[in-house]
Amino acid sequence: MAAILNLNSHSGEGEGTEFFEKIAKDIQDKGFSINPCALPHMLGESLAGHLHSMPQFNFEQAGIGRESEHSVNNFVRTDDICWITGESDAGRRWLEWNSSLQTFLNRRLFLGLFSFESHFAHYSPGDFYKRHFDAFKGEANRVLSVVVYLNHAWQPDDGGELVIYQNEQDQEGIKVTPSFGTMVVFLSEEFPHEVLPASRDRFSIASWYRVNSSTSEKADPPA
Repeated sequence: MAAILNLNSHSGEGEGTEFFEKIAKDIQDKGFSINPCALPHMLGESLAGHLHSMPQFNFEQAGIGRESEHSVNNFVRTDDICWITGESDAGRRWLEWNSSLQTFLNRRLFLGLFSFESHFAHYSPGDFYKRHFDAFKGEANRVLSVVVYLNHAWQPDDGGELVIYQNEQDQEGIKVTPSFGTMVVFLSEEFPHEVLPASRDRFSIASWYRVNSSTSEKADPPA
């Protein structure tokens, strides 16, 4: 089950300010930020080491939709996922780092980011995720998507690129090679994207910042 955490308590002062500033400027100027091999190296290695030490049964087949609308659809996506809960040292460090980024972006861009959810993703050779949005306009849930890659020595002919489309009419897109430490951040409602099949195992972290859209009838994030 997803770990959806309220991260407002972390100050974020003095952590990755230059990198965070680049992300904020990119989001403000064009709505997305592509940063090759930019994740702090020790954090990336810690996450990769934890990922590869976990037993396969920790992973489950990914689905589409949330809560009662959640379902597995092999026509749309075929990857396996494992939610990051912060129980491991690597997971805790990852959530803390993203708390710092959240605080920075809220101060710079006034996005109202309230909570964060994140999972490891494993794409076996041939797996894919067809073109989709991470959130639909007006739903006010996922605001900002974050993807990080944990693949050492990735070669151009390995495939597995993330393709970000500028809009619904764009058929070419921007391809991002899933090399170790590459980090992509984009507005969840604005950019359709897909994951192309790879010829080798492909590992990543997919994450989303959410706003608080709680009402008197429904808590968001759900308990």
